[in-house]
Amino acid sequence: MNILIKQGRVLNPATNLDQVMDLYIADGVVQKMGENLDASALSDSKELTVIDAAGKVVSPGLVDMHCHLRDPGFEYKEDIESGTRSAAMGGFTSVACMPNTNPVIDNAPLVEYILNRAAQVGSVNVYPIGAVSRGLKGELLADIGEMKFAGVVAISDDGRPVENPSLMRRALEYASMFDTTVISHCEELSLLDEGVINEGYTSTHLGLKGISNAVEDVMIARDIILAETVGAPLHIAHVSTRGGVELVRQAKRRGVRVTCETCPHYFSLDDSAVEGFNTNAKMNPPLRTKADVAAVIEGLKDGTIDAIATDHAPHHVDEKNVEFAQALNGIVGFETALGLGIAYLVKPGHLTLMELLRKMTVNPAGILSLGKGMLAEHKPADIVIFDPEEAYTVDVASFVSRSKNSPYDGYTLYGKPLYTIVGGRLVVDHGVLV
Repeated sequence: MNILIKQGRVLNPATNLDQVMDLYIADGVVQKMGENLDASALSDSKELTVIDAAGKVVSPGLVDMHCHLRDPGFEYKEDIESGTRSAAMGGFTSVACMPNTNPVIDNAPLVEYILNRAAQVGSVNVYPIGAVSRGLKGELLADIGEMKFAGVVAISDDGRPVENPSLMRRALEYASMFDTTVISHCEELSLLDEGVINEGYTSTHLGLKGISNAVEDVMIARDIILAETVGAPLHIAHVSTRGGVELVRQAKRRGVRVTCETCPHYFSLDDSAVEGFNTNAKMNPPLRTKADVAAVIEGLKDGTIDAIATDHAPHHVDEKNVEFAQALNGIVGFETALGLGIAYLVKPGHLTLMELLRKMTVNPAGILSLGKGMLAEHKPADIVIFDPEEAYTVDVASFVSRSKNSPYDGYTLYGKPLYTIVGGRLVVDHGVLV
């Protein structure tokens, strides 16, 4: 398929390009970028799809460095086919999936399964993340080298922390040898005390056991110290606390090789969203206080927080429609991430649209060394087109994801993706899956 995108506002955070121009796509790559490209000179008009992008933003496809596709083992929640279709609807063209599946992605054959399955049924690029420890048990290191050669882009025991500091140190050392980043789920379980919600007014009001910020902060501090000790790269997942943001900020100032991400729910919601025992607002880490939300936004503004990831975590309705303490943690995030970023970061003036896109394209791609998240001639045509001024109402029932566990039903957001192009292939056309 040959595609000519006309008169779009091209935003390319990798080069700070912000210009109205045309893009011509053929053979899966961006062949030419420029003003007033002549369609008749580029392609046989019978084979050319022309997209009028006047008044709209043309951006590199979004890159999600942290999601859960639930395949293999939990396909009733989501699978690679449904998950990548949901990602495409959200403007994502590349996603990295976590290994807490069944069986756990802790060996080369399972890495190959993910890649092969994605090639068969995936709508976007899929990059597997391998486990740090075998079976996520925190006892023995997984086969990091074999998984790297099979195609993992990072390692993580996400969903569980690596409790043993000696094992975490060895993981950092081994991963560094294979030029791979460790992604840390920071949670000190000995401090958890069966908590299910942020510790504070809301937990007291609802009579639920609280989770202190220290549960996250203590583990962030430990892993930063270990990374600093061995000189290895470390990425902190889903930062949600003001203390965590400050720990990363100070570590960066010391030259520690640490990066971090947050998620849209940590800059758009606080723990009051749980009022009424709303299990669709139950996640891990939990939603925090307004002060934590403000600190996360400040971390995004000053560059402490490098990336915005969805932590897309689909669950069946029966796993959420239970007593609060028994409900599983997590929300779906692909189809609301861009809209939340525009509504809660760009519209209030915390970030420019270019800065938001940088944290959702080239930055996460760079942390994982994907070679994605940019627009350039002769590079893969992974593109999203949207109108950042166009408001829409979230309808969770219409999500393409197999699961609907989201607290954002009825919210007014902006910038719903109109076109998603993956490797030169039109996957979403006029907001509808092709």
